[in-house]
Amino acid sequence: MQKTTITASAVKELREITGVAMMDCKKALVETNGNVEEAKDFLRKKGQAKALKKSTRETSEGAVSFSTSEDGKSAGLVKVACETDFVARNDKFQAFIKKLAEQVAEQGENDVLKQNLVDGQGDVEGMMTDTIAELGENMQILNSRKFEIKHGSIGGYIHSNGKIGVAVPLETDQPCEDERLKTLARDIAMHIAAFHAEAVKEDQVSEEVLDKEKEVFSAQARESGKPDNIIEKMIEGRLIKFIKEICVESQPFVKDPQISVSQMVQNTANELGVNINFDRFEKYQF
Repeated sequence: MQKTTITASAVKELREITGVAMMDCKKALVETNGNVEEAKDFLRKKGQAKALKKSTRETSEGAVSFSTSEDGKSAGLVKVACETDFVARNDKFQAFIKKLAEQVAEQGENDVLKQNLVDGQGDVEGMMTDTIAELGENMQILNSRKFEIKHGSIGGYIHSNGKIGVAVPLETDQPCEDERLKTLARDIAMHIAAFHAEAVKEDQVSEEVLDKEKEVFSAQARESGKPDNIIEKMIEGRLIKFIKEICVESQPFVKDPQISVSQMVQNTANELGVNINFDRFEKYQF
């Protein structure tokens, strides 16, 4: 039996119809002796065509998920987009992003799609392709982050609508499994979900953020018509206030506004007899 020649034009045609990668289109045509219609069915049966041809659709909805390792020393936070809020709230989508967060907690955020699943059941890209095919919407992994600590606790908070998620690692100078530390880490994550935050500490605020605000404050101050030396003091005062507002450690703690977050951290450290280092967090939201 003579072998069918697969032309480049046939591969291109199948790619345009399905949106599937060129090599996969060629393979499908080889399997079906060059029959484009049969090749389309071949790809659909594999879930590829249904999933990947949706890749140009806009993904403006989605959800965030958080997971910690069994020993609590690593955690993953992920942000995954889809097309509709209906799918974002779907149990299958939620299960997918939860598994993805577990994956990141274990394997890290580098080349997530290329990673083999920690349970040995295929790879991340295959899991995502199957989920897209099943739910019928385009999806994208927008952000992912892994945290690791030696001692302490990593707190996570996902808001009830699933649109905001925060991870907060609190490192201690010695082993500490006290529930009060775990509660503090989660409470700070909840606090950050509720407040606008650019950094934990003042020296972490980027020059870009400060320059942008200074420009706005300068324009507002000059509208007052006051002398330059007064304007400079006005700008300086507003910047100090701005920095205090966007740094987590100086914000009034959401569960007890009478004290700052840094004071709450210090109070807990004193109670537990350990040093607590809080210097980073990650916040994702739609």
